[in-house]
Amino acid sequence: MHDLFTAVVQGIVEGLTEFLPVSSTGHLILTGKLLGFTGDKADTFEIVIQLGAILAVAVIYWRRILNLLGFTRLAPGSDADGISVTDHKLNLLHVILACLPAMVLGLLLNSVIKSYLFSPYTVLVGLVLGGGFMLFGQKKQARVEAAAMDQLSYKQAFLIGLFQCLALWPGFSRSGATIAGGLLLGVGYRAATNFSFLIAIPMMVAASGFELIKNAGALTASDAGFFATGFITAFIVALLAVISFLKLLEKLKLAPFAYYRFGLAAVFLAYLLISGQ
Repeated sequence: MHDLFTAVVQGIVEGLTEFLPVSSTGHLILTGKLLGFTGDKADTFEIVIQLGAILAVAVIYWRRILNLLGFTRLAPGSDADGISVTDHKLNLLHVILACLPAMVLGLLLNSVIKSYLFSPYTVLVGLVLGGGFMLFGQKKQARVEAAAMDQLSYKQAFLIGLFQCLALWPGFSRSGATIAGGLLLGVGYRAATNFSFLIAIPMMVAASGFELIKNAGALTASDAGFFATGFITAFIVALLAVISFLKLLEKLKLAPFAYYRFGLAAVFLAYLLISGQ
């Protein structure tokens, strides 16, 4: 029963936070600490539920994905932005340029990140720094040059990719870094958010695939129900979270999410100090 409860809670946390600018990795580390769910099994479980969240975004952007891969005839109609697939100007090179910096740097620094940055205290630092960067991006937003994702230049895509590298620090938030970075580059809120979600798919597939291969030994047949519960929960919650966030972001901006991060960091720091951990 405890395993089922843990699977549902972590699945909900992953689904809610993976694509919101609050850091899913940070939340999973912190809730895992509270639930006493750590170690190799926990690491592998996090990878599996991330794949559930990825699937949710792939479902939302399926027309755009097929178009990027050159299968336009298989995806008639309009995408999540209401733009006809025949009018899409964003191409695969935009996505590659945005993903390449973090993929290369993440591969080079993987062992260092895993060894030194996956602790509750470093996550709290990431939450605060990421929140500060989000407020900075909102305050210093450049004049909008790309109101829609199809107006992004190759330069903007690559620079957003450089900002994405900040999220290699657990707790910083990949979506927070890319959306705030996009604002600084003259990309509108909705365009920055859509592009952030779109490039999350190859980024997370690559990262999750790499980690899953490394941790394959931790998977056993007896864990199938536990992992399936987390996967399905993350998929459903992420689907609802992304749709809701796309509708609310232009009204809410990034500030409320930044203040939430500050509050979470303060509360969890107090918990760690009181519990002597």
